[in-house]
Amino acid sequence: MATHYKLWINGEWAEAESGSVFSVINPATGSEFATASAAKRVDARKAIDAARDAFDNTDWSSSPPLRASVLQKAADLLRRDVDILARTETLDNGMPIGWAKRFVLDTADFFEYFAGLTRPLEEQLDEHSTVFYEPVGVAAGIVPWNLPLKMASWKVAPALAAGDTVVLKPSSQTPLTTLKLGEIFHLAGCPDGVMNVIAGQGSVVGAELAGSTKVDKVAFTGGTETGKEVMRLASANLKKITLECGGKSANIILEDADIAKAVKGAVFAIFFNAGQVCTAGSRLLLPERIHDRFMEHLIRETEKLRIGDGFDDPDMGPVISAGQLENDLEYIRYGIRDGAKLVSGGKRLDIGAGGVSGFFVEPTVFDDVAPDMRIAQEEIFGPVLSVLTYGDEDEAIEIANGTKYGLAGAVWSKDIPHAKQVASRIAAGTVWINTYHGAPKHAPFGGYKESGIGRELGMHGLREYLEVKHIMVG
Repeated sequence: MATHYKLWINGEWAEAESGSVFSVINPATGSEFATASAAKRVDARKAIDAARDAFDNTDWSSSPPLRASVLQKAADLLRRDVDILARTETLDNGMPIGWAKRFVLDTADFFEYFAGLTRPLEEQLDEHSTVFYEPVGVAAGIVPWNLPLKMASWKVAPALAAGDTVVLKPSSQTPLTTLKLGEIFHLAGCPDGVMNVIAGQGSVVGAELAGSTKVDKVAFTGGTETGKEVMRLASANLKKITLECGGKSANIILEDADIAKAVKGAVFAIFFNAGQVCTAGSRLLLPERIHDRFMEHLIRETEKLRIGDGFDDPDMGPVISAGQLENDLEYIRYGIRDGAKLVSGGKRLDIGAGGVSGFFVEPTVFDDVAPDMRIAQEEIFGPVLSVLTYGDEDEAIEIANGTKYGLAGAVWSKDIPHAKQVASRIAAGTVWINTYHGAPKHAPFGGYKESGIGRELGMHGLREYLEVKHIMVG
């Protein structure tokens, strides 16, 4: 019998008022393994009211020691329960179990880090002026399905450290570990109503959170078009917003790069989590002089990847759903139709247990991709790599910056000062040099252009959950 998960509202588990439930599917098998209560607007309002009451009528916002204690204890509980949480994450999302364990521990580290940032903040500008930072109020977090628990921590940790109260909405495709956070914070000593978690459709629950005038801040991670709708709804009371949206990141290989290291980096950049990462290095830019040699190594490394059920700890697991599978295959058809050269992969893999097929796509590489092709311009969010060739660095930068996105990118070179010069010309919020996908908890993360607004992580992320007050003495 499938395990059933409820909503977490005002310090307790609760069924959705309508009694509605939805299935949670294991993407490695395509079969249901759990159900969850499907919140509606009335449930979202209950959670918002609980958070509002907790902010207005408890000492949560005015007690840094309490907040530090709760965040630290939550981190300790995550570490204690790492195995069961990782197993749930793999069932829910399909990611390899090794990565699932790492992300649970990363989540614990985020909470522990922000436990150290709960102290009151103020700046003495001069003898007359002092700047104080105060909690915003009720913060809503809307998180995606690709890295469920980790993305939740990017919203919850700074919000709670700042003194805000929280209503968190996970994706309906991967709600389970995020729902467990409510109970974890309860066990850690969080006052009732401070932390609420409700799963439901984004068009219903997400819209209620974004549009509610009782919510003071909304933080969203997901697609750009949905982010624009969140922004529109948030204008109801001009609430503060943080949007981390889509990406089409350029991974630039310079002629003097360490080929072996850069190839491994390029494979990891696109095929990590089956390409289901906003920062995925989905556009690989190669100089003409080393193109053929690089591609030979790239195809070899790609075809060595082990694909399978996350519990076998493969190099790459399934994509999240039947819909995402079809999306990826449709983009592969676009690439072929537009004249790109399919050099590896391109098909669905028939992998599954008990005769049930999961949602597996071969790691796919296209060469001879033109910058204006759909596979080079649109976010696929799957294991599909577009390889583009450039003549000189000016052309590489033009291609790199030639999309509506600006989330991330990378430069590979043995000459670090020169690589930094190239990186400075890339219009993106994060640019890596000789590495990929790193997101240190103390460093800001966010995008340029249509990749988002605001920053997460570190002090930059904390301040997104604070209001700024200037007090001047005459």
